[in-house]
Amino acid sequence: MLPAILTLLSGLFVIMPAFASGGHDHHDSHAVPTLANQVTTKVTIENDLVTLTFGPIDLPSAHDGELAASMPKHVFQLPRDMYMVGFKSEVFTKDGAALPRNYLHHILMLNNDKPSVSCPGEPLFFGGAGLEMTEARFPEGYGVKLAKGQNLMSVVAFYHKAPPAKDVMASFTMYMAPEGAPVKEMDVYQVGVNVVCYSKFAQRGPDQTDEGIEIRPGVQVHTAPLKFSMDGCVKFAYPHGHDELLLIALENKTRRQTLLRTVPDVSMDGTFLEFHPRQVYKNSQGFQVTKTDEYEMVMVHHHPLHKNIEQHGMGNYLLYMTPGACPGTSTAQAR
Repeated sequence: MLPAILTLLSGLFVIMPAFASGGHDHHDSHAVPTLANQVTTKVTIENDLVTLTFGPIDLPSAHDGELAASMPKHVFQLPRDMYMVGFKSEVFTKDGAALPRNYLHHILMLNNDKPSVSCPGEPLFFGGAGLEMTEARFPEGYGVKLAKGQNLMSVVAFYHKAPPAKDVMASFTMYMAPEGAPVKEMDVYQVGVNVVCYSKFAQRGPDQTDEGIEIRPGVQVHTAPLKFSMDGCVKFAYPHGHDELLLIALENKTRRQTLLRTVPDVSMDGTFLEFHPRQVYKNSQGFQVTKTDEYEMVMVHHHPLHKNIEQHGMGNYLLYMTPGACPGTSTAQAR
């Protein structure tokens, strides 16, 4: 997903330098400090919504081999500690007309002041979307903490293969818990069949590029072993895939358990349509993952035999989990 596109950020995985701050009032709407030269991204806070609006940008039909038309990275801070309890993304024109989801390549949200658990040495990738644009709503009472003053960063790109369009815009809205509401903090852990950590990109096979793993004609099954670096209780799993995806799964090989099995809705030719809400895992009880068990990621694609175009696939999850054991289960029992 999404995470493999992080190669675009090779020069960005550093703590961002200090920038001019502004005064804040604490009413329902806040002005959020931004870098002066980044005028194409706007951040607003109204009630319990934090919205980033990107664009407008004119999209040509091709970019001479570039992966996508990228917006400038944008760094911002929140005026107080907040807990993200969900998010959604949209793509549209400046006059408000909705655009097909395949105009959006990715929106990535990074916390430059908090290290990733799943990718040591890299900033935390805490939310985002690809063309699935699935709305995320975590189980009640759970959220991801975004602290006051942390340098949060957005990275946005549009597909260069989409038809030419004028004044294209996108938005990413974070749902925040009401101030003072009790929230159990979750860690964010990224997993995938394709390599998801930038530091491991050198280990990718010859069939894997920044756009994913090469999908050959017919049915293809790809798997990748996985070891977790923390014990956790997964409460929400955000899936990501591309066209022609049939299935993503996460399996505990030690205990012979299929933990996640996500099937997208596609058109007759395999074009991705959406992940139905019933296919997005959300459960306050959660399921256990441990450092000791062996896991495997699985993805299945079907590339129509008559299609001669190149196709690359991804099968990823962002796992939102509380540390330690699930309720009623000791970590020792889980192992």
